[in-house]
Amino acid sequence: MIKTYLTLACFILLPPCVLAQDFAFGSLTPEDIRLAKNDLDSFSNAAVLNEFGKAFMVYNDTKGITELFVDYHVRIKVFNRDGYAHANIVLPTYKDDSGDRADVITDLKATTINVVDGRIVSVPLDQRQVFKEEVSKYLTHTKFTFPDLRDGSIVEYSYRLISPHIFNFKTWYFQEDIPKINSTFEATIPGMYTYNVVLRGPYPLTTQDAKLDRGGFRIAGRDVDCSRMIYGMRNIPAFVSEDYMTAASNFKSAIYFELSDIYRLNGSNIKITKDWRDVDRELVTHHDFGGQMKRDNVFKPMLADILEGAADDLAKAKAVYRYVQRHIKWNRYLGKYSENNIKQALERRSGNIGDINLALIAGLSAAGLDAEAVILSTRDNGVVNDVHPVLSDFNYVVAKVNVDDRYYLLDASDPLLPFGLLPLRCINGKARVINLKKPSYWITPTSSQKSTMQYAFHATLDTDGMLKGKLVTHSSGYAAHRKRQALANYNTMDEYIEHVDETNAGFSIIAGEIQGLEDTEKPLVESYDVEVKLQDGTLAQEVVFNPFFINRIGKNPFNLDERTYPVDLGAAREERVIITIKLPGNYEISAKPDDYSLGLADQGGRYMTQTQQLGDTFSFSQLLALNAAIYPPESYFALKEFFSRIIQQEKIDVVLRKVEER
Repeated sequence: MIKTYLTLACFILLPPCVLAQDFAFGSLTPEDIRLAKNDLDSFSNAAVLNEFGKAFMVYNDTKGITELFVDYHVRIKVFNRDGYAHANIVLPTYKDDSGDRADVITDLKATTINVVDGRIVSVPLDQRQVFKEEVSKYLTHTKFTFPDLRDGSIVEYSYRLISPHIFNFKTWYFQEDIPKINSTFEATIPGMYTYNVVLRGPYPLTTQDAKLDRGGFRIAGRDVDCSRMIYGMRNIPAFVSEDYMTAASNFKSAIYFELSDIYRLNGSNIKITKDWRDVDRELVTHHDFGGQMKRDNVFKPMLADILEGAADDLAKAKAVYRYVQRHIKWNRYLGKYSENNIKQALERRSGNIGDINLALIAGLSAAGLDAEAVILSTRDNGVVNDVHPVLSDFNYVVAKVNVDDRYYLLDASDPLLPFGLLPLRCINGKARVINLKKPSYWITPTSSQKSTMQYAFHATLDTDGMLKGKLVTHSSGYAAHRKRQALANYNTMDEYIEHVDETNAGFSIIAGEIQGLEDTEKPLVESYDVEVKLQDGTLAQEVVFNPFFINRIGKNPFNLDERTYPVDLGAAREERVIITIKLPGNYEISAKPDDYSLGLADQGGRYMTQTQQLGDTFSFSQLLALNAAIYPPESYFALKEFFSRIIQQEKIDVVLRKVEER
C-alpha cells in the first residue's frame, strides 16, 4: 500500500487557483453521449463520467456541536446489462447508541437519461421508490434503483449528507471497481480544526490546490478562516479485485482524514490524536477491556479441574484455551471490548470476540501464565494506522501467552482452530500488544504453520481398464482448518464423503473414513477407496491417462494485466502428490511428461514433477511450494507465469504401450 502524507494548508495565502466547480445536473456533453465501453477498458460494464464532492463544517447552535456537510454529485454511464448493478444505489448512514448523533440524508435527486431517436429523454426518480433499511442499530441503508434503464443509459444523482461524525471528516475514494474519467473533491476545513491528511493508493493526484477562505466558518458569533483544499484525479482505472488480497480499501486510491487537534476560541488546545501512553491508560482502565482482563477470580473456582493433568506451562495454556473454546460460543459479533462481561459470557456460554478472548486472557492469568491482549484489524476491515494511535481502526482482540522463550497468539472463538493458529482473518499487518503493567508495543502476526496437503495414491491397473486403489490425504494448518469447517456443515461424515465424490471428476469414491477430526493438534487424515476409469473394457494396446488428476489447478488464479497490490496468501503453502500404480504385465511407459523443475526468485517457491517406471510399477510425484505468505506487486507477473507453466505441464498425458512377449 502506497501512502502519501499531504499538507493541509491553514491560514496560508497561496497563489490564486481555479476552485473546483460542480457540473450542471442533467446537462450532458457530447463526450458523455459518445463514450463506449471499449474506450476505457475491455472489461468494465459501466464508468463514472464525472464525480464531484464538497465537504464543509457548520456549527449547529441548537445542538451545540459542529456538523459535517457533504454534497455529492455523480454521473455514471451504464454500457450493458452487466453494468445495471451500478444503478442500484445504497447510501449508508450511521448513528450512535442513543440515536441522538445520527447522519441525515437530504436533497436527494436522481434521474435516468437516455438518447431516444436522437432526443435526450430524462426520467426522474420517483421519491416514493426510495427505501430505508435498518441494517443494525448503528447502520441504516437508503436504497433506490434508477428507472427506465437501458444499455447506454446515463444515470445521475446528488444528495447532501449532514453528519455529527467529524473525526474522519470525509474519506474520498477516487478509485472504485469501475473506471472514472474525472473525480474531484473539495474540502473546506476551519482553522480551529487540524487534520492529518493521507493519500493512499498507487495513483498520484492530477490536481491539488489550496485557497484561504476568510470567515468561512461561524461559531459563537465569530467568523473563523478556513482552508479550502481541492484534490482531483482524471482517467482513473477500475480497481479489480482478485484472489489472495486483504480489504480492497487498503489499496484503492483515496484521501483519508484524521482529526488531530481542536483549537478553542479562547486559545486552548484539545489534542485528539493521542499517543500510545494515553491509549494504554484508556484501555487498561476501561471496564470492558482491562477490567475484564483482570478478572482472573472468575476462573479460580474451576481452575483445578481445568488444569488437571497439565504438567508444564504450555500444557496449562492449552488446557485453558480448550476450556474457553468449549464453553463460550461465538455469537458472530466482532469487537475488542467485552459485550457484557466475561462471567456472564461463561454462564450464558455465548459472547462476542471480546468476551471470548478477554476471558481467555483472564483464564491464562489465573493459571499463573504471562498473558497479554493483542488488538488488531481483520483483513476485511483494512490495515491500522501505525503512525498515530486510532482506536477505531482496531475491531478485534486476541490473546498472547508467553511461555519460556516464545509466545503464542490465540483466538478461542473457533473450536476448530488448533492452539497457536490464528484465524486467517487476523493475519493483516501490524497489531498492538496491550499489557496491564507495561507500555504497549507493535507485533506483526503471522501464521504459525504452513498450509500443507499431502496426497498418496497407491493403486493397481486392472485389465478391464479400471484403476483401483486407496487415496490418503493429510491436511494441516489452514488446509486442515478449512476442511474441518467444511465437515462441520454436514450432518454426517457420509454426507461429506458423498460431496467429495460428487465434486471430484477425476475419480469415484467407493468408501472412506476420516481421522483426526476432533483433535485439532493433529493432521486431518482422509482415506478413500477410489476407482478411476481409464477406458471401457479390456485394456487396449495403448493406454492414455493424465497423472494430474489429484488437486489439479486447471485455472490460473492470477489473470490481471497489472496488479498494484500484494498477493497475500496469509500463510506459506505446500502441496505434495505421490502416485504409484502397479501395471498389468507387458505394459511400459512410451510417453510421459518430462521431469520438470520450476522456481520463483529468492526461493519464493518451486514446482517439481517426476515420472518413472521401475519394473511393473509406475510412479509419479509432484511438489508445489509457495514459501512466502505475501508477494509484493512486483512479483505478480512472475507468479502469473509460474502458474501458467504449471497448467501447461498438467496437460501432458502418460502413454502406456503393451509390449509383445518375447
